[in-house]
Amino acid sequence: MARTPTSQLSPADQERRRALRVMKGVALGALIGMAVVFVFAFAFQQQVPWLAYVRAAAEGGMVGALADWFAVTALFRHPLGIPIPHTAIIPNRKDEIGRNLGEFVETEFLRGDVVRTKLEGTAIAAKLGEWLRMPEHAERVTSEASVMAAGVLGALSDDDVQDLITDLAREHLIEPEWGPPLGGWLGRIVDAGAHHGAVDLGVDSIATWLDANHATFAGLVSRRLPSWVPGIAHRLVDDTVYKEAVKFVAAMQADPRHPARLAIDAYLVRLADNLQNDPATIGSLEDAKGRMFDSPRVRELAAEAWNTAKAGLLASLADPRSGLRLRATSAVVEIGDRLTKEESLQRRVDTWVTDAAVFLVDRYRHDIASIITDTVEKWDADETTEKIELMVGRDLQYIRLNGTFVGALAGLVIFTIAHAILG
Repeated sequence: MARTPTSQLSPADQERRRALRVMKGVALGALIGMAVVFVFAFAFQQQVPWLAYVRAAAEGGMVGALADWFAVTALFRHPLGIPIPHTAIIPNRKDEIGRNLGEFVETEFLRGDVVRTKLEGTAIAAKLGEWLRMPEHAERVTSEASVMAAGVLGALSDDDVQDLITDLAREHLIEPEWGPPLGGWLGRIVDAGAHHGAVDLGVDSIATWLDANHATFAGLVSRRLPSWVPGIAHRLVDDTVYKEAVKFVAAMQADPRHPARLAIDAYLVRLADNLQNDPATIGSLEDAKGRMFDSPRVRELAAEAWNTAKAGLLASLADPRSGLRLRATSAVVEIGDRLTKEESLQRRVDTWVTDAAVFLVDRYRHDIASIITDTVEKWDADETTEKIELMVGRDLQYIRLNGTFVGALAGLVIFTIAHAILG
């Protein structure tokens, strides 16, 4: 199996490879040590009888070390490169291991009862509230949400959005008749007397204008008189018209039942009725609407509306001190504070999160677990084997060490028992 060059490994994997090499050296050193002890004891056991026990222990240690070396090596590759059956288990059965792992996760972890038990024992809302109520955390949430929102806005096609706005405007604003809804709306306003404030505002504005523009009346009427009329008559006519206008407006201000006010009320009542029931009035309004909102103009208005809204949103999202960002941060802090203090809200949020998680797990657990299976199937066998070995190989070398010492102890015990019984 080809090894990945060290330069291509992450720093963590480089450290794991170094630790694995050290442990392999230690395990090999233990085997060599047992071999040296065995040779020495075997050579001198006739002269020193008790060395027979040492030889037996060393012999058992070598057997244990070799057996465990074979077992550990067989997980990752063929021992000594010999294609012995049932060796190189991980590279040969990678896909099956991935399927079994996915099935294990699906049946043991992605179960509704397991997820519900875990989530019901966790104060999700309270912990979330404690985290969100911290201003720096709320600002972080707002910042991340702003980046995501800006990314979505940037990814949207301006033409598609403009087409959507145009279609919505046509469907909900232009194609429906305006007359009956406007007539009903105007009728309700008149019935409630809500238009009186607008009339008062209009009358007061006219009175203010008259008070500030007396000179404007000079010649306003008199210039239409015959040229032979004396100049003093011209001024008299202009002054009279101005004074009558002031008196008329003052009377309207003073009398809520002034004939002009009643005339306005009557006109608005007739207009409201005509907008709802008179085909000519409705048709005139529709014609005016059609001229105002022809196709090119609707498209242009949609483009202007979208471009303005998009530019404003992008600018606000990019500025940490914008009103939008500040209000969003404040809202997140408030949400966190409520989640911390309101037990009823905590229960609702915890229940919603738990139910949603259980629903997703029950409905999509096979799809979620298939991610493991599909991902493992796509991995390269050699690379997968090396990754797994780097992760667990160092710990597996302890098996070799344990096998060495356990084998030595077993050899010593077996020899002692056999010697005691058989002599």
